[in-house]
Amino acid sequence: AFTLIEILIVVILLGILASVVVPQFVDSADTVNEGKALTDISTLNSVVEHYRVKNGAYPTGVYAVAAETLSAADFIQEAPSAPSGYTYSYNATTGRFSQVKN
Repeated sequence: AFTLIEILIVVILLGILASVVVPQFVDSADTVNEGKALTDISTLNSVVEHYRVKNGAYPTGVYAVAAETLSAADFIQEAPSAPSGYTYSYNATTGRFSQVKN
């Protein structure tokens, strides 16, 4: 049988181990979300330039309207949704998409 001291030592060691490991998983999730956001924005900016070349102007409106315009014109199948912690925006004057970290 184990003594109370031995059990407490094991519990404390497990707590210390968890406090070291858990933040690494959180950081890797943030890195994945940032990578997806950058890839989505790069893709959208390429697509909007192709749209401008074909139609002579950038799509108008905010992100949702511009993304729907690109989708309706068969430039993209579906507008990408921003990963957790990010929002996407669109500037109709410059024709550029951007991401904002919340």
